[in-house]
Amino acid sequence: MVLSNDKLELTVTLLGASFAKLLLRDDAEALNPLWEPARMSRESGGRAEFRGSTGHFVCVDGFGPVSAEERAAGLPGHGEAHLQKYETRRSAVEGRAAVLTIEALLPIVQEKFARTMRLVEGETVVYVESRLENLMGFDRPVNWAEHATVGSPFLESGATVVDVSGARSMTRPYPKARGGASERRLASGREFTWPMAPGLDGKPVDLRQTPRQPHYLDHATTLVDTASKYGWTTALHPGKRLIVGYVFRREEFPWVQYWGNFPPTGKMSRGLEFSTQPFDVPRREAIGALPLFGAPTYRWLPAKSAIETRFLLFYARTPEGMSKVDDVRLENGKLIVEDRAAAKTLTLAASLGL
Repeated sequence: MVLSNDKLELTVTLLGASFAKLLLRDDAEALNPLWEPARMSRESGGRAEFRGSTGHFVCVDGFGPVSAEERAAGLPGHGEAHLQKYETRRSAVEGRAAVLTIEALLPIVQEKFARTMRLVEGETVVYVESRLENLMGFDRPVNWAEHATVGSPFLESGATVVDVSGARSMTRPYPKARGGASERRLASGREFTWPMAPGLDGKPVDLRQTPRQPHYLDHATTLVDTASKYGWTTALHPGKRLIVGYVFRREEFPWVQYWGNFPPTGKMSRGLEFSTQPFDVPRREAIGALPLFGAPTYRWLPAKSAIETRFLLFYARTPEGMSKVDDVRLENGKLIVEDRAAAKTLTLAASLGL
């Protein structure tokens, strides 16, 4: 399904409800900032197979690997929602907004997941509302992540930078560094202040930057700024003067997980995954873990009830000279993006807010 207005065009897959493609209508290059694994595999000489996980997909109920028992029961990694066939519940123009609602049953966990997307005429913002309904008669802890991922060629070595609304961070704990075509370069299970993470060689690694000589696999998490009502994360390509980003409610998604896959082929991907838990780990581990930095690692879904989330996705051109994002905020129907060092401000209409 394609949802569009005079500024943006969003392609949504009915298998998996993924945001597969996001385009500016006036972009002659038609550059999609979102991860396209099928295209990247084809360009590398592999099979261009679509499995429901592309661009931005949703991980619910589950974020990460499954236990042996869950696997035997048929539960996939990252939950069922990204593999289900969705039905269209609403496709209409309401006032100045194009609206699409899709819904699917998650049969193993016995939940219903519905997503509504809106595009207002004249705006470069997608408004996303999601609803997860518990069909069972007992309260349950759930795992939920928005697996937002950018990819090449928007993700370019030495060019594209990522910013996050938080500072307190930790690298992914691993029993040992694993080598291969993509070598890990971050120390295991170490706290740090975003963006300078501890490297395996003892030197700090600037996680804002996309590496110039890619052959790495990075993994870290950042706690969303607890002083703010909203969290945000952005990917900015200063040379192309393009920015893609998200604004979400911190109480719904207190973590941003950064996953960087930088193979030597240059077909790179980078997750900007905002979630209920710091890392994509099995359900038992996420729910049984002690709160990291005093923040929760799951969310409750009450019996025969539903919980909801809302977030904004924006894609726009930036002012000349903008090279960093220090703040993203919503004020009086506007979305304001600031680079304070360069004294550059991007102001977008965001009439529906959060």
